[in-house]
Amino acid sequence: MPDTKAAAAAKVAQAAVAPTRRQGGELRALLTPASVDATDGFMGTLVLAPGEYVAEHYHPYSDEFVYLVRGSLEVLLDGAQVRLEADESVMVRRGTRHRFANAGVERAFAVFSIGPLAPRPELGHVDTEPPPNPGEEVPRVGGPG
Repeated sequence: MPDTKAAAAAKVAQAAVAPTRRQGGELRALLTPASVDATDGFMGTLVLAPGEYVAEHYHPYSDEFVYLVRGSLEVLLDGAQVRLEADESVMVRRGTRHRFANAGVERAFAVFSIGPLAPRPELGHVDTEPPPNPGEEVPRVGGPG
């Protein structure tokens, strides 16, 4: 008899998702409403080379959870600086302005999760600083509508 839980599982390889550089670094939205029909949030990865940053922004409807796998990051939370080292995590509460910068000497690699979802994809992210690559496409995380 087939395992219905395994059949319902959806798998996405990081290499299969093209990165966006609009907000800074290399952001890949992996498990999303668009890619796996997620209904409560989405998950992805972030790579920042030394000197790179993710422009300040906030999520009006969602909390963001970040786990730093390797490297180090300077995180600004409503202007307060927090240093994040490998194997540490931070939660960014909804509505909190936040910015990630790699002030270290090696590439930083982080895994993040954002949830719950905003009522519509375009309402989920608000820039408070001009993004470093504004001409790039916004990551597609939302589903239809």
